[in-house]
Amino acid sequence: MDEIPLGALLAALALLLILSAFFSCSETSMMAVNRYRLRHLARSGHGGARLAEWLLAQTDRLLSVILLGNNLVNAAAAALVTVIAFRLFGENEVVLSLATVSVTFLILVFSEVTPKVLGASYAERIVPVVSYVLAVLLKLASPVIWFINLFVRAQIRLLRLKSPKELSAEPMGVEELRTLLAESGNFLPKAHRGILMNLFELEKITVDDVMCPRGHIEAIDLELDESEIRQQIQTSHHDRLPVYAGELNNVQGILEVRRALARQLEEPLDQAALRELLREPYYIPSGTPLLTQLTHFQNNRQSLGLVVDEYGELLGLITLGDILEEIVGEFAAVTPLPVSRWQPQPDGSYLVEGRASLRELNRKLNLAFPLEGPRTLNGLILEQLEDIPEAGVSLKIAGIPVEIVQVQDRMVKTARILPPRP
Repeated sequence: MDEIPLGALLAALALLLILSAFFSCSETSMMAVNRYRLRHLARSGHGGARLAEWLLAQTDRLLSVILLGNNLVNAAAAALVTVIAFRLFGENEVVLSLATVSVTFLILVFSEVTPKVLGASYAERIVPVVSYVLAVLLKLASPVIWFINLFVRAQIRLLRLKSPKELSAEPMGVEELRTLLAESGNFLPKAHRGILMNLFELEKITVDDVMCPRGHIEAIDLELDESEIRQQIQTSHHDRLPVYAGELNNVQGILEVRRALARQLEEPLDQAALRELLREPYYIPSGTPLLTQLTHFQNNRQSLGLVVDEYGELLGLITLGDILEEIVGEFAAVTPLPVSRWQPQPDGSYLVEGRASLRELNRKLNLAFPLEGPRTLNGLILEQLEDIPEAGVSLKIAGIPVEIVQVQDRMVKTARILPPRP
């Protein structure tokens, strides 16, 4: 060692520090890289990304080769600093202590902290590059790594822990996917992220939450006068209407308004002709999750269903459009009637129809009405009052001031809501 020039020793030390920095940077970047973006690059044909995926599939071997190289290089650097210090200042305990402090400082700053910060910050750029070197080292050091991993696996079994392969094989749950979407930030447009988040909610929402309640279903009664029936068909704002005889539970079928209008151009539409145009009604059990019902609509080629309870009583009506609105938001309907069930007022309050859905109010007006019981504002007010509502009565529900403005048939027709200020 005395014959080696001092300059060569210093150059060797610099090389060892660079190699140590490489292993430190590789370790951090490989563990910090976004696996999903890496998978996308690999499927796009990026060779480095494919190699990185292969390495990450065997994390125990990957970490073994990185740590093996890093420890060997750091040990060699420590020994070399000691030799250089003895060459310059002589062999004594003070020089040895200074050499230890110096090598610790050099490794910590230039080979550990700085490379790891860079590796964590630019993982996606670094990983595809370092993967080529790590793959070669992994193959060269395979016997040593196999021997080291024998002891590693034995300790994992003794501690009764899952191996890295078993952990990586566990599927991602719904909550993890939800968190992933919520933290996608600028990588996914807000509207797209909202649609995907709504899809997760469909499993929790049932048809009862979004259906048109029985009392608000527009339907045709066959016992009406034929002229009244024709007038109702001509002025309807819906494509399909339920048709019943005398009582709404006695549904005879579903009428396609366009076909009825076309038939009226050929001949007067009487009850017999109307019955010929009816389609078989499609019934949906109460409590069916929206996601399940969306699948049923697709499989049965239906777009409108009547929600019934366990006794066959009609509860409401739901369409494919109602489900799609839960996913993508409200559609702008072309109708002379106001679409929104709430109207903003100059004082910041809202005039809201009693039949408005609580879920919709919570989502659109950023409220926090409870959703465990009643599904409409009218039902919630009646539950809170436990009495017949009267106009002018005010109350607080979930900290939100609500004033009953108009009552009709012992039901709240209109109420005023003052949302809390953000």
